[in-house]
Amino acid sequence: MTTGRRRRKSDNWRRRQKKDPYVRKARAGGARARSFFKLEQIDRKFRLVRPSTRVVDLGSAPGSWTQYVAERVSSPAQVVAVDRLAMDPVPGVHFVQGDFTDSGVSDDVLAWLGDSPVDLVLSDMAPNITGIRATDEARAEEIQEAVMDFCDRALRPGGTLLTKLFEDGTASGIRRVMGMRFDRTVTVKPDASRAESREFYLLGRGFFSGTATGKEGD
Repeated sequence: MTTGRRRRKSDNWRRRQKKDPYVRKARAGGARARSFFKLEQIDRKFRLVRPSTRVVDLGSAPGSWTQYVAERVSSPAQVVAVDRLAMDPVPGVHFVQGDFTDSGVSDDVLAWLGDSPVDLVLSDMAPNITGIRATDEARAEEIQEAVMDFCDRALRPGGTLLTKLFEDGTASGIRRVMGMRFDRTVTVKPDASRAESREFYLLGRGFFSGTATGKEGD
């Protein structure tokens, strides 16, 4: 990409941020990022977070989802956040820095959790886009495999997973896998997701580790 194209892209991004109502709302309300409102909207509809909920937040930086959850559980100590990037602390929340697709990082999280399973796994992880479709889709699959492996090891029976996906060649396969691990899956695109974005979220409820076919909702 030429210097001129990079500058135009940067200028366009700044203009979009300036006009974005959720960016303005985040700044006014002290939220770390506009993504705070994605989880807020999903939670209002599906009631994911309750005072007793034990949560692992994957791909947590800059911490908006962690912030949202920590404000709604009885104790922030019920929350573990994970990201390969550094993140400003959310008081009381345990943070693990590292690439979650590295088995050593997920093992660190499991060690901290001990014998207590979690109620809710959140994943806002996404691959760094290279523009090479095969590479990007392989990386997306690797992320989702790591998420599902973690659920098999840490999510309680009947628990919930909310994970970010993109409308690409991997989505149907991931839907199928989640359908074999949850009683019900629901596709969600909150209003705070930009309309032009290919991202959406897949919500799985009623976790079980098995191969029976679950039900997919709208």
